[in-house]
Amino acid sequence: MSDAKSKKSAKSAKAETPEKAEEEAKPAAEPLTRIWLVEDNETLRRTVARVLSRQKDMDCTHQFDRCEDAIQALIDGERPDVMLFDLGLPGMSGVEGIRRIKTALPKIEILVFSVFEDNEKVFSAICAGASGYLLKTSSMGEIPNAIREVLDGGAPINARIARQVLDMFSNFAPESKDYGLTERETEVLEQMVGGLTKKEIADQLNLSFHTVDKHIRGIYSKLHVNTMTGAVAKALKEGLLPKG
Repeated sequence: MSDAKSKKSAKSAKAETPEKAEEEAKPAAEPLTRIWLVEDNETLRRTVARVLSRQKDMDCTHQFDRCEDAIQALIDGERPDVMLFDLGLPGMSGVEGIRRIKTALPKIEILVFSVFEDNEKVFSAICAGASGYLLKTSSMGEIPNAIREVLDGGAPINARIARQVLDMFSNFAPESKDYGLTERETEVLEQMVGGLTKKEIADQLNLSFHTVDKHIRGIYSKLHVNTMTGAVAKALKEGLLPKG
């Protein structure tokens, strides 16, 4: 009887082995992207949360109508992968909330989701640490795509906002300093940048060697450099030569 039981056990083990092997062979399910939504409009908040939670790779785990509540949840030890942030919130502003969160937890990605598109709000949010900027006029389908993009290292920005950002940064381009170079000194500096020696500059500009030397010493003094290499480097770095 003991032999019969042993045979039955062995047979049962053999029957379970293929199923067990198949179960073990199944790849582990990818963890869902945890999203927190900070939005004070309840209807919009619920709609966006529903859209995100319907995605196969996402779950909108938390919804808040104030920055303070989201920050408290972080203090309590909970963590999202991505936060979708409105800017016009009651109490603490969205920009301030983003700044505080990114300062304490820089690995959390934050996407702005706002009606604001004025330069000041856009610039403030980006400087605070936002990884992207979506307008609330965006389609619901754009939101999960933007979240995936930011997780892949991108910076999703509404096209109109992107243009504003480019325009803003173009205004920050350093202007050429005016060192008070005379027209002739500028001509000499151009030749220096072109790699010419003092004698070659004199020949090129039809000047005496002594006059060229005098202009070069004037250039050194005005640019606060002591060598031809230093003058050339400064001219190139600061765009001191006329364009064209």
